Amino acid sequence: MKPTADPAAVDDYIAAFPADEQDVLRTIRETIRQAAPAATERLSYQMPTFFLGKVLVHYGAFKDHIGLYPPVREPEFQDRIRPYRNEKGNLRFPLDQPIPHALIADIVKARAATRTTRKD
Repeated sequence: MKPTADPAAVDDYIAAFPADEQDVLRTIRETIRQAAPAATERLSYQMPTFFLGKVLVHYGAFKDHIGLYPPVREPEFQDRIRPYRNEKGNLRFPLDQPIPHALIADIVKARAATRTTRKD
């Protein structure tokens, strides 16, 4: 199935969750938008996804956590992501703990900077 380019589909995704999770998802969405204002948004892999040339970041709600993909491999973040990293390098933010919005913003900004400075 081809992903949609309609941000309204992301609104539908968010609306499918309980109100408290919707608030978390909306705040993450806004964090990413502010960190990468030139990025476009659509669903991909059935999750909200921001693109800047290619995938910048996916995020999604699960039973007990919010997932952030793809894996964070940037060396400068390894200490900061340690509490959230799962075995594949993706991040899991437990829903019963504060979401680290500053960390999400920093990851997105770093990825966006590599997208705008590459010559390929």
